[in-house]
Amino acid sequence: MKHIVVLGGGFAGVWSAAGAVRAARDADSAGEELRVTLVSGGDDLVVRPRLYEKDPERKRIPLDRILGPIGVHRVAATATGIDTDARTVQVVDRTGDRQTVSYDKLVLATGSRLVRPAFPGVEHVFDIDTLPAATALDHHLRQLPRRSSAAGRYTVVVVGAGFTGLEAATELHSRLRVIAGPESTGEIRIVLVDRADVLGPELGSGLRPHVDAVADELKIERRLGTTVASVTPDEVRLSDGEVISTATVVWTAGMIASPLTAQIPAERDRLGRLPVDKHLRVPGVPDVYAAGDTAAALVEGEHYTTQSCQHAQPMGKCAGYNAAAELLGTDLVPFGPDPYGTCLDLGSAGAVVTAGWERTVQMTGPEAKAMKQNINTLWIYPPADDAEALLVQAGQQAKG
Repeated sequence: MKHIVVLGGGFAGVWSAAGAVRAARDADSAGEELRVTLVSGGDDLVVRPRLYEKDPERKRIPLDRILGPIGVHRVAATATGIDTDARTVQVVDRTGDRQTVSYDKLVLATGSRLVRPAFPGVEHVFDIDTLPAATALDHHLRQLPRRSSAAGRYTVVVVGAGFTGLEAATELHSRLRVIAGPESTGEIRIVLVDRADVLGPELGSGLRPHVDAVADELKIERRLGTTVASVTPDEVRLSDGEVISTATVVWTAGMIASPLTAQIPAERDRLGRLPVDKHLRVPGVPDVYAAGDTAAALVEGEHYTTQSCQHAQPMGKCAGYNAAAELLGTDLVPFGPDPYGTCLDLGSAGAVVTAGWERTVQMTGPEAKAMKQNINTLWIYPPADDAEALLVQAGQQAKG
């Protein structure tokens, strides 16, 4: 029996496993000789794009409810090593036991992680990169009313004014108004810090005027062209010498691919991602595919995929499908996601929808907010407890 191993339980990993099962079904009786295993350290698919919201503990779905109905075997363990010559993966389970998992095809979909800073006091800094981290921040925010009313109790400094930082800052503005209550809303301050001299430097000039206007509307302060030098439980010192009294610093700057990409003998880009071909194979490394934040695929001519759910889902479907198709001797499909666009949440100020890599604004305000809510609560969720619905969606990318 042929064996596909998928590493990673995020969006790319889940859809890789589903894509492989879809390819097996399309191959009819030949697909009966295919086994799909997903290796993940957690039991849930964490809806990571939503961790800037309140109640992060609710932003997850049990993996067994998604993959169990389609017969994917799940190994609750963390991958620690890959031997592409021997076609094996070393894993460590929750008891500390080590195992070796052999594969015929491997899909690396272990995602990305936040680049943590190294300045003094970093242990006092929060982030929203993982479910435990977002939960810790949520608990901290809910405890703020119990703190003394010293300066900075309801001041939040968000470091990084990119997509994640902007969504976090604008959402925190709304969350703090509820937590602080009407008698303390005057104490609320949101301060965005970034080394760049503009908000959202990677988002382009088309989007920036709207983002600037929203920051003004919400009275979000900017400290641009600077970064954090040190943090204590009560204040943050910026690199230009300014000291801001605050109980809460949230770091959102910088992402890098999973360190497992370094164990694949291939080139990596500046984000640690593995360049892949049009079928999402890693060139020069037989039997290895990559998807999601671990992979850099060309799209729409000269652009590379972004580390985002928008690209992770179709990459997973394509990589898993092709890994299975190659084993089963059926046709591979080229990666071809929907045209690039963004939908940036802006808290109580709505949202903004853009189209194309130049990020031309298409929609703002309540209409855009409704679309963002549909994306966050409906469209990015894979079907649970429904094998047929999952496999239909798994084939949508594969079949174009």
